[in-house]
Amino acid sequence: MYKIATEFLKRFFKTSTIYKYGFNWSPMYRRSTAKLIEVSDDLLFVKIRLKPSWKNRNYAGSIFGGSMLSATDPIYMIQLIQILGNDFVVWDKSVEARYKKPGKTTIYGEFIFTKEEIDTIKQSVIESREIDIVKTMNLVDDKQHIIATLKKTIYIANKAFYKEKLKNRKANN
Repeated sequence: MYKIATEFLKRFFKTSTIYKYGFNWSPMYRRSTAKLIEVSDDLLFVKIRLKPSWKNRNYAGSIFGGSMLSATDPIYMIQLIQILGNDFVVWDKSVEARYKKPGKTTIYGEFIFTKEEIDTIKQSVIESREIDIVKTMNLVDDKQHIIATLKKTIYIANKAFYKEKLKNRKANN
């Protein structure tokens, strides 16, 4: 549904605008209580904000770790899907979360790719047909104190290779 809506909306809006408001209006992302507050036109930069509220506070009064995790979960994957295009398959594989201190105030996260990283990803997929990348990002408060560090492992494959891999897997089961 989201992909179909995005393709339709590209006729009227920039991809970055669709990305930002699509996330912010999407019920699955709204439940994280986070908001995308900045998205670059090339989608290489995304910034989120997570304010403490009654919906995301834990027993100790800080932002629940699950809210932090869900606020960051889909960003890199969908960012790469949009940047790389339809010839690639992108999936989140895993995340390692290290909570450094309680999030008692508004926290922020930045998701950054460089053009060089994107070129390297494309070249690596051409050579290997499938790869895993690891991206590390921090959630920080207003004073830039690190609240949590997240290491995301993301799977990226050539779409034709991936379809063949799935077909072979089904045939072997």
